[in-house]
Amino acid sequence: MNAELIEALRLLEKERGIEAEVLFEAIEEALVSAYKREFEAKTTDNIRAEIDRQTGEMRVFLTKTVVETVTDTNTEIALAEAKALADDFEIGDMMEYELRPQDFGRLAAQTAKNVINQKLCSAERERIHNEFSSRVGEVAAGVVQRKDRREVIVDIGRAEAVLPYNEQVRLDSYNFNQRLRFLILKVDEKKGRPIIYVSRSHPNLVRKLFEQEVPEIASGIVEIVSIAREAGSRTKMAVASRDDNVDAVGSCVGQRGLRVQAVMDELMGEKIDIVEWHPDETVFISNSLNPAKVVRVDILEEEKIARVIVPDLQLSLAIGREGQNARLAARLTGWKIDIKSESQFRAAVESELMARFTEAAEATAEDFDEPETEH
Repeated sequence: MNAELIEALRLLEKERGIEAEVLFEAIEEALVSAYKREFEAKTTDNIRAEIDRQTGEMRVFLTKTVVETVTDTNTEIALAEAKALADDFEIGDMMEYELRPQDFGRLAAQTAKNVINQKLCSAERERIHNEFSSRVGEVAAGVVQRKDRREVIVDIGRAEAVLPYNEQVRLDSYNFNQRLRFLILKVDEKKGRPIIYVSRSHPNLVRKLFEQEVPEIASGIVEIVSIAREAGSRTKMAVASRDDNVDAVGSCVGQRGLRVQAVMDELMGEKIDIVEWHPDETVFISNSLNPAKVVRVDILEEEKIARVIVPDLQLSLAIGREGQNARLAARLTGWKIDIKSESQFRAAVESELMARFTEAAEATAEDFDEPETEH
């Protein structure tokens, strides 16, 4: 039995990542608890249990005070009884003797088992909380276990995670046993249990996937400056290189587009535009509207508006379907973007010039129409 106990504890340590010492201490605590339950002891201060870490031998020791008259059999022993064991005992002495665990009976064994299970659950909860709290913001590979109307339950290795409805992506099907990568959002508690929340729609998932795929990003040579994402549809990412010899956009795209394609495949075909960040805001805004070509960018600092002029044939491309390209560019750069075609711009300029001409002409006409003052 003891050899089996040792083997079982070592197996738990290996499979569930709980230190064997924690389990040994749990069983020692269980033995003390079992004694208190079986013998209705008021305190456990005078009880200690120990397990031999090599053999698995379990021993429980009870300490009693030598007294003249016993009032509590769990903590006291009569002087006469003590002297029967050894002549040199006197009143006030402390006597410790061993109690065999098997003498506790079936109820005590069940109590010990329950305490062990509680300790195991507690240790497992603490392990999960500690492990995943330190991984918040990182990517975890997971396997879909089940899906209900609002949530998806995912196995992310030695723990289950919850993918809430508002963190899901419409392109993902979340089929049973489907393997996906998730961003760890936070670790919370619900009814004493750690709950790990993950996301598939957060912009940082794209950031972390590129860090895994692009060594230049992982090493810090290429920096992801900003990301704007409409999950399941399109992402714009601005990158900059800290080394003049390294092309930031080319590093992220990879040879024949392999690196960006790997990220797109993980995101179920979500389109990704990679643009070069630039310290000159006019250049950065122009880059952000890629794939559209920009003719001119005028910055209105006070209104925080960028007026962008594009060729007539590029207007719909610059704005994008349902305004998506312009919307993502605005979020990427932090500027409100007003896009006009060259012909619209010319018409606006001509209209403004005509308005000024008309205003000037009217003012001149008023000057001529004023009657001369009589002297």
